[in-house]
Amino acid sequence: MPKYLFEANYTPEGLQGLKQAGAASRVAAVSDLCAALGGSLDSFHFAFGDVDAYVMVDLPDDEAAAAAAFAVGASATVGVTTTKLLTVEEADAAIGRSVAYRPPGS
Repeated sequence: MPKYLFEANYTPEGLQGLKQAGAASRVAAVSDLCAALGGSLDSFHFAFGDVDAYVMVDLPDDEAAAAAAFAVGASATVGVTTTKLLTVEEADAAIGRSVAYRPPGS
């Protein structure tokens, strides 16, 4: 099953909700969201710095990942960036593909 990384940044309203309900409530909500889309939560980590939370999930396909990102983003309490992750095997397959490309200036 494809793996996706969501980087989440809470708005001030989102932080208020987080403070009221606690961090575990967000993990449960994301786990439920993934299950409803046919996937599962792999890990959820709160962080210091530019990103408030890193969430790794397994979802059936890009459509499910987009549905999750749209639902979270539409809440207006969290900004989300989605990255599709590749396995080593997928990366090797991509590296092994023949690609016709001409660099600029050549």
